[in-house]
Amino acid sequence: MTMKTLGYATQSPTDKLAPFHFDRRDTRANDVVIDILYCGVCHSDLHVARNDWKNSLYPAVPGHEIIGKVSSVGKNVTGFKVGDHVGVGCMVDSCQHCAACKQGLEQYCDAFPTLTYNSIDPHDKMPTFGGYSQKIVVSDKFVLKIPQGLDLAGAAPLLCAGITTWSPLRHWKVGKDSNVAVVGLGGLGHMALKLAKALGANVTLLSRSPGKENDARRLGADKVVISTDAKQMSAVRGRFDLIIDTVPYVHDLNPYIPTLSLNGTLVLVGYLGELEPAFNTGPIILGRKAIAGSLIGGIAETQEMLDFCGKHHVTSDVEVIRIQDINQAYERLLKSDVKYRFVIDMASLK
Repeated sequence: MTMKTLGYATQSPTDKLAPFHFDRRDTRANDVVIDILYCGVCHSDLHVARNDWKNSLYPAVPGHEIIGKVSSVGKNVTGFKVGDHVGVGCMVDSCQHCAACKQGLEQYCDAFPTLTYNSIDPHDKMPTFGGYSQKIVVSDKFVLKIPQGLDLAGAAPLLCAGITTWSPLRHWKVGKDSNVAVVGLGGLGHMALKLAKALGANVTLLSRSPGKENDARRLGADKVVISTDAKQMSAVRGRFDLIIDTVPYVHDLNPYIPTLSLNGTLVLVGYLGELEPAFNTGPIILGRKAIAGSLIGGIAETQEMLDFCGKHHVTSDVEVIRIQDINQAYERLLKSDVKYRFVIDMASLK
């Protein structure tokens, strides 16, 4: 048995997203069925819709920042009940037995995790379809509890933008008096500022754009440094324990490396691919500095982040849209014309 579901899909890299009827699988014993209330719009959605990564499966129903309400559960589910507010992020399954999965780092699964969309379910070989839809069926191991009182629309981007920046903050043990810099002020960058500040860090925004200071300070930055100003960059030389680089395109890392402290790390979270120009190894070797990467977060880590956000009242700055406006939102996303994340009110689909 399958469930008839309505969503929005694109049929090819050049098609617009449009209404699409498809089947969700029937509930397995460990499944949770979720009526979707809100779904964030991630830049990854646009990449998949337009086949930028050359691996898109069509038809594609994007969306992996999902907030919803439980409508039913499988017979073996004990952690969720009908009516619970829950979330689903970028993954809906993993092998569960490799070294990464055993550490709670399902995002690094040796078999590669089953993504919320643009994957093939290893159990029934059906394509996965994302959150631009009425409902979703997910294994209870990949469903997250949303803390009471957290704004539901604002919580949606926590499932990707939030955990993508939280994971490196936790891995590199950011806390009180840590010196953290964030490169780029967009969907990821604004969450990095908020979360680093809530963890007690001294937070700096490194930006090419002089006009972002007021917004950056509102979001948690103690200082804004214009990265194209040699004098300003020289003033923060050797300062940062951690730099979170959220820039989603090819860019030069060399200006940032000298601002790392001894043993400091620059972690890339926004761009996947080759970098130009090559980075100079001199400052890295002479200061035992590191360039690293980080990918979303595991399920336990994501729940930890949500609980922290509930306690500290941290959510994303969002612009709520109707699903009928998703194609215009994609065009605005390309122009960085959103502060700082679109979220679809899925009631508009009915």
